Amino acid sequence: MEIELRPLSLGDGADIYAMLCEIGPGENGFGNSAYGVAFADFPDYLKQQDDMSKGLIDLSIFVPQTVYWLIVDRKPVGMVKLRHYLNDKLRVSGGHIGYCIRPSERGKGYGAIMLAETLKQARKLGIDEVMLTCSPDNTASIRTIERSAGMLESSTADTCTFWIKVPATTS
Repeated sequence: MEIELRPLSLGDGADIYAMLCEIGPGENGFGNSAYGVAFADFPDYLKQQDDMSKGLIDLSIFVPQTVYWLIVDRKPVGMVKLRHYLNDKLRVSGGHIGYCIRPSERGKGYGAIMLAETLKQARKLGIDEVMLTCSPDNTASIRTIERSAGMLESSTADTCTFWIKVPATTS
């Protein structure tokens, strides 16, 4: 199996677009801002996300975040957002990492692979510990986070908050 966590590129095309359409508007606290974007406008979406990764955004509202695609055997199967730091809003819900696997590829362990690869990227940004949140009824995500050494900090009716210490050395 060939696995790649690839950063969003301005040249991404129909295969990524199709995955984002399949993901839909998002669920369990994960928002897909590409949902509803026409293919003709997809390059504008990519540019907006690329600008966000470079911090070319309103930093009073947003934080820089890099979007990555999980590619398995040359097919996009998931997306992840790695936020470079937290603001007050992300400390309540969202955290450093938000991820989603396209529905047709769920249940194959790709969430755990994507999270492990994203932790490597977090280390490159100098992040020592990442926060993740998910809905309490999202048992698949909770299992993935816990199996990745996530420690539950708090749980409410709406949100479970976890922290993962980012390994100093990653392979």
